[in-house]
Amino acid sequence: MCGRVHQNGPDLPGISSEMDASEEELARAYKENRNGAPGEWFWIIRRHPGHGRTVHTPMKWGLLPAWLKDPSGWKYPSNARKETVKTNGAFKLPYRRKRCLLPIQLFYEWQKILEDGMPLKKGQRKQPYAIAMKDRQPFAVAGLYDTWIDPATGQQTNTFTVVTCEANSLMAAIHDRMPVILAAENYDRWIACIEPDPDDLMVPYPSELMDIWPISNKVNSPSYKTADVSDPVDVPEARPRPDLFRWGSMA
Repeated sequence: MCGRVHQNGPDLPGISSEMDASEEELARAYKENRNGAPGEWFWIIRRHPGHGRTVHTPMKWGLLPAWLKDPSGWKYPSNARKETVKTNGAFKLPYRRKRCLLPIQLFYEWQKILEDGMPLKKGQRKQPYAIAMKDRQPFAVAGLYDTWIDPATGQQTNTFTVVTCEANSLMAAIHDRMPVILAAENYDRWIACIEPDPDDLMVPYPSELMDIWPISNKVNSPSYKTADVSDPVDVPEARPRPDLFRWGSMA
């Protein structure tokens, strides 16, 4: 499963938002998370369900649906496949009513390294890559969020998941899935939730606007958040087999 991003904060060119967070939530939020993983807190941008203004809110990565009575054993999916987002029980209501943006600087993906054209066995090596915009500007990944309320205490837990689609030509060399990246002109359309099914937005982002480079295995540990985590490295030539890899999700 792929689920690692670099987020500097809630600022995103092309949209304005205001703070919507308690002191406790602010304490959880990173000012900068260079190697963020599911289970951690990130800034998301959404339309506030009460007053309707565009706000940025810290939420935990890994969706916990509002209807769940007992979260024991719940897998907290970090990805939602576009192919099943309208029908999957965890995602279908957030898709219609609670869409959000995840502003990031880049994301990470891993490519299996093959020997003699065959996949390595258990414990096989993987080459990590960083993927960003060519202009290195922050960009928005499409997300869904929900609010779960503990029936015993009344405490609210805000969580989100990232929507994925098939890979574009750039990503296909290392993986068959990628996050849904939204163009700035579609930010408001996605989070307004006026349309129940903006299916045409969940498509691969243009490859020519993106960049990719190999990085070191330092990124493998989510606790490693030093500035050099996304520095480029030289790697031997690999022979990718995109059909072998899947972006982890809850189908």
